[in-house]
Amino acid sequence: MPATAYVGQVVDVPRTRINLARLLAPDLALVAAGVTLFYCLFLFQGYQKLFRDSDAGWHIRTGEAILATGELPRTDPYSFTRAGQPWFAWEWASDAVVGAIHRAGGLGGVALFYGIVIAAGVWLWFRLHWVLHGDFLVAGAMAPLMLTTCNLHWLARPHVISWLFLMGLVLYCESERHNPVLLAVFTALWANVHASFFFAPLILGIYAVRRRVPYYTVLVAAVAPLANPYGWHLYRHVFRYLTDSDLLAHIGEFQSFDFHSAGSEQIIAVLILAIGGGTLALTLGRYEHFALAVLFSALALRSARALPLVALVGLPIANSAIRATVLPAGARAYADRLRKLDARLGGWALAPLVALAAFGILRTLPAGFPPGQFPVAAYSHIPAGARLFAPDKFGGYLIYRSEGRMKVFFDGRSDLYGVQFLKDYGRMAQVRPGWRALWDSFHFTHALLPNDYSLVPALEGIGWQVIYRDGTATLLAAPRNFTTAHVLQMISGFAGVTVCS
Repeated sequence: MPATAYVGQVVDVPRTRINLARLLAPDLALVAAGVTLFYCLFLFQGYQKLFRDSDAGWHIRTGEAILATGELPRTDPYSFTRAGQPWFAWEWASDAVVGAIHRAGGLGGVALFYGIVIAAGVWLWFRLHWVLHGDFLVAGAMAPLMLTTCNLHWLARPHVISWLFLMGLVLYCESERHNPVLLAVFTALWANVHASFFFAPLILGIYAVRRRVPYYTVLVAAVAPLANPYGWHLYRHVFRYLTDSDLLAHIGEFQSFDFHSAGSEQIIAVLILAIGGGTLALTLGRYEHFALAVLFSALALRSARALPLVALVGLPIANSAIRATVLPAGARAYADRLRKLDARLGGWALAPLVALAAFGILRTLPAGFPPGQFPVAAYSHIPAGARLFAPDKFGGYLIYRSEGRMKVFFDGRSDLYGVQFLKDYGRMAQVRPGWRALWDSFHFTHALLPNDYSLVPALEGIGWQVIYRDGTATLLAAPRNFTTAHVLQMISGFAGVTVCS
């Protein structure tokens, strides 16, 4: 072979060299996943920020309880306000996995697990671009927009795992092979991991109308999730929860995103690209892509919780449509050459090494709930047996810290507590008219509150004593000058008599 090969000349490359490249040289998707893992855990400070929502606490303890007993909880085990009432642990499978990881590696292991899930989502996101014939350079340019939008909901909670199911289903719909058994297992597992499984028959229905998938796949995706411990009752519960507009109106993550907040420009760009890309897809006759873009864009405008979904699905759709309608032929040809080179690479042998390196670094860092947001120091000052008022912001942390032994007033399981409870809680926490009567009806002995809550000075004004205060939280105790009537009321409260709900 001549020393110099001409441009365009076909050169035989030894198979061993190709195999080594696939084994050791990472492609763009894997590089982006690795960078995301380290960014999420360390630059983003995910070793603590992944736990900035205290729901992670009760998810972990629920998983550990499932592993210890071999049974699912059927009634509420964590609160004194809903004790014994029916409760759906509808994310039990993900809870069990995280419970096992916590047993083995503590909160650092949980942080690593969710960091890897987020990184795997980035890898899948690039695969979705390639399956949709998106442009290589446009995909790279969209990646920062996707990460900025998704990190709003980078939390140690099961919804992050559901992102993998969502993109996996779209990849299934775009493929040529549609194995019904695989789909049944996939959707049944999804139903036991997260309540978003209802997206499966909806998305398959969109593709079935265009005959991109067989019609029977819609039925499979609708029926297979019945393989869950609650059967059809799970369907009913999820439907009632997601259609209860009065309840959802009291839950922050289901409200619309504040587009006036700092850094919102990139999120606005994601929505514009998704809507614009969906419109371009419509002009190309890709009606299923248009329908998905409209669906997820509408959900994202209505609820901040859906913003990651439009970034994960809407941006690859937009890339595909932009490449087909906007990019000049020269730019497409250049990107195609880069993509062909990238397709020869893999780098999977490096993935375990990257994960081990991340775990090694995590061992040197204080993984856990951020002490600036949770009562990490105040917890040890709570008296045993206290009938404690604490906001839902603290509830999951208290469940975690006490290993479920401390019964809380309120935590993040809004479907369990119901809308009237949330209204009563809001009235008390915001010291609105009528708060005092509600407060007295619960017979609290102590209150643990963030320092900026207006309830702190209100309680001090009626005689409650501060027994601990730091830069995060204030712990107060009820006045000691109880009358006999007060004592009798408290005894009845501890005996489980329902006073207010």
